[in-house]
Amino acid sequence: MVLLINTFMAEIIAVTSIAILMAVIPGVDFVMVTRTSIRNGRLAGLYTTLGVCLSICIHASYSIAGLAVVIANSEWLFSIIKYAGAAYLMVIAWQLLTTRALLNNDQGVDVTPISHFGALRLGFISNILNPKAPIFFISIFTQVVSLQTPLIMQIGYGLIIVLAHLIWFGCVALLLSQPSLLPRFNKHKQKIDKGAGILLILFAVNLSFMAGG
Repeated sequence: MVLLINTFMAEIIAVTSIAILMAVIPGVDFVMVTRTSIRNGRLAGLYTTLGVCLSICIHASYSIAGLAVVIANSEWLFSIIKYAGAAYLMVIAWQLLTTRALLNNDQGVDVTPISHFGALRLGFISNILNPKAPIFFISIFTQVVSLQTPLIMQIGYGLIIVLAHLIWFGCVALLLSQPSLLPRFNKHKQKIDKGAGILLILFAVNLSFMAGG
């Protein structure tokens, strides 16, 4: 195993670097985890993170199987994912822009927090319907990973990508849900929701005009 790692060390470093950049650059996942952590608390943020990571597992699995290229090069399939993802973001954005938060004035928290499954589903759907994900995995598994790379190493690369997102978004959820910070966030929840809604609309518009294979 050590020999295998040494042989593919260059690929490991490249995949790890790209995975970290993919995780930390703000996007839809960051908006979802941030908004959920601030509005609904630590557990909700962590479950949203878990949903994102479960989706990434699926992206990694079909990429290893060679299906990412098929998705990106199939105009109708790519369009379905693209417009479904854009529509989902628009729905979430509309909810954020039009729903007034019901606050408990004594505690400064939402009186109807999102369920664990709801938070997980939010992270999962927002990531699985992001057409940028197949393109990202194509770039990894066609330009960085060679045809001679063993399956066990490719699976390891997928785990590296999942781990990078789990650590980053887990830290984001834990940081933004700190009890010392929540009262400050709670004072500006409406502004935060509006800002998140506008960002999601911009992401949705961007996805709609993405070019497929």
